[in-house]
Amino acid sequence: MEQWLKELLGFLPEKRVLTSLADRHSYSFDASFGEYLPDAVVQVKEKREVASVLKIANRFQVPVYPRGSGTCLSGGPLPVHGGIVLDMSQWPADINLRPRDLTVTVAPSVLTSNINKAAEEHGLMYAPDPSSAHVATIGGNLAENSGGPRGLKYGVTKDHVLGLEIVTPEGEIIKTGGQTIKNVTGIDLTKLIIGSEGTLGVIVEATLKLMPKPPAVQTMMVAFDGVRKAGEAISQTLTSGILPAKMEFMDQACIVAVENFQPVGLPVDAAAVIIIELDGHPETLRIERKLIEEIMQEVGAEEVIIPKSDEEAARLWHARKQVSPAIAKIKPTKVSEDATVPRSKIPDFMDRLQDIKEKYNVEVVAFGHAGDGNLHPNVLCDKRDVEEMKRVELAVEEMFQAALDLGGTLSGEHGIGTMKAPFMELELGEIGLEMMKRIKDSWDPNGIMNPGKIFPEKGQKLVLHK
Repeated sequence: MEQWLKELLGFLPEKRVLTSLADRHSYSFDASFGEYLPDAVVQVKEKREVASVLKIANRFQVPVYPRGSGTCLSGGPLPVHGGIVLDMSQWPADINLRPRDLTVTVAPSVLTSNINKAAEEHGLMYAPDPSSAHVATIGGNLAENSGGPRGLKYGVTKDHVLGLEIVTPEGEIIKTGGQTIKNVTGIDLTKLIIGSEGTLGVIVEATLKLMPKPPAVQTMMVAFDGVRKAGEAISQTLTSGILPAKMEFMDQACIVAVENFQPVGLPVDAAAVIIIELDGHPETLRIERKLIEEIMQEVGAEEVIIPKSDEEAARLWHARKQVSPAIAKIKPTKVSEDATVPRSKIPDFMDRLQDIKEKYNVEVVAFGHAGDGNLHPNVLCDKRDVEEMKRVELAVEEMFQAALDLGGTLSGEHGIGTMKAPFMELELGEIGLEMMKRIKDSWDPNGIMNPGKIFPEKGQKLVLHK
């Protein structure tokens, strides 16, 4: 037995240090691609345990991979160099609300949707709403800087974090930020940690902003006979002075897939639909709804559908959430991406996706948060077909290049992980990437924290086939 493993067993119960082959295989994958076997899985339940694990790992230079629920779509928690998977999901799921301060302090293991549920009991809300909120932990959302449909109006995870408690790679416990809305004391280490994908330390507690829950919402669905018209409608709406809470896009392939999967009456003949949610005071919503209807008519929308009840509205949003499982029925493998472009470039990006689809003979469908330019082009394929997967790799590479050519970015909310690391220099340039690496090296001199993520290894390429 390795000495580092003996030392771990010296202070942790044996049942929380998993070394059997079956247990290690259970932690070898996430919701992306690739399987990597860790040497051990360590389940931690409080910050002092994390500190002790990292001190031992740092001394023996053993890689450590923090992990929540394993829902990551970019390979964030994959143990690509063996070592320790640090399972945070067994941590007591504490939620400490301070309604008068509009803040909440949470443990890393709390399911993100449960934060919002707790806030709603006080007439408040936690705004970030990633689609996986009911199964993903807040620790993972913080590490990946997750977004969601409400990101259009309320921003992504980083915009709602006031302070953190983290364990450094050398096993020291530090706090960043605090509990106040305004805090400009020194370099903003909180923002540095959010979205660093576990490469700089382990988040063991977070203090988040809450806000009053809007008194009313209004849902609308608009159908178009062309994708470009949908893109124009988005731009016209957002430059009109109206800021919807959500503005979601589905192309025809997604619409048809959802109707085949769980029919709700979506217009299958439409080239695209936009589902909009307004929130605020009821009288304001009445005015904004009328203005949006006028904008849609001017742009040339085929149909504007206003749900007659909350139940009808809920069915529309349920249909949007069913896109992922619905398109998974078309082919057994789904490569989910989240390249983001300036909102005005959505039609151009859709044109490029069509070209890529035809060039590589692959099935591509698109949906996502059109209001902030964050689309989710999904390539549908079969990972058992090696020749097809090689074409998919080329198609995905070209998607990223297309997004960058249009002034966009590799990721709007899924993170970089292993999936997008090979393309980092395309966006940041050699010097930009090197500056990020210097920050990583100064925080983690022995390189134990989540190695193999964000920063590409020499010659690394996207590989989706075995």
